[in-house]
Amino acid sequence: MGNKSGPGSRDGGVQSVDRAISVLEILARRGEVGVSDVAAEIDVHKSTAFRLLGALEGRGLVEQTGERGKYRLGFGLIPLAGAVSDRLDITRQGREVCRRLADEFGETINLAILQEHYAVNVDQALGPSTVATRNWVGRLTPLHCTSSGKVLLANLAPAHRAKVLTASGTAPVTPHTLSAEDLERDLEQVRLRGYAIACEEYELGLNAAAAPVLDGSGRVVAALSLSGPSYRLGPELLLERIDALVAGAGEISRRMGWFGD
Repeated sequence: MGNKSGPGSRDGGVQSVDRAISVLEILARRGEVGVSDVAAEIDVHKSTAFRLLGALEGRGLVEQTGERGKYRLGFGLIPLAGAVSDRLDITRQGREVCRRLADEFGETINLAILQEHYAVNVDQALGPSTVATRNWVGRLTPLHCTSSGKVLLANLAPAHRAKVLTASGTAPVTPHTLSAEDLERDLEQVRLRGYAIACEEYELGLNAAAAPVLDGSGRVVAALSLSGPSYRLGPELLLERIDALVAGAGEISRRMGWFGD
């Protein structure tokens, strides 16, 4: 018997995934396609195309039409597309606000969402006086020591938050990173006051504040943050700018369909 976990098997697995994606692309382009047409387009035997379509059908990603032997995209793709469209919608609705606040504050504004046990930045705007040109977009950052991460953590259900923190850990990143006990107390304050602050907790010389962005159901789906060098954006100045930051997050929330308090 062959070793199913060998290199050849892994290569075959990658090839199967590649072929399955090609099938989805064909259906997206052509609408309804038969097994023979799929086989011809991806240059495989008809039996291989049939197996690929069967596997995709089993996951709800494709479905058979009323005409025997024809396939089209299935409704199983909707939740997958929805997960991406939510991110795109947040970025689209928040971009104008991010740019305006970056111009007003002269610092960096980011939008971040929760991804597994990280905060991932999905959009960024730089102020005219910003010296650094670091691009945070797409960057995964810790939850326990960043302002955006604290906002996202604070608004999770306790059991979910505990699970996320177990996965991520709360190891100190700088001498200013809060202990697990202090973090829990800080998250309670974040929930009560509606914003988070992180002064040199993630990176020495970097201060930040963040406020929650809500969707139409009132669920926190993102964090809007302001960050800058500590010599220019000290704790006092951060606090002075909190109201404008919270108002900006509220504006994005309204654009996302939230009209509550």
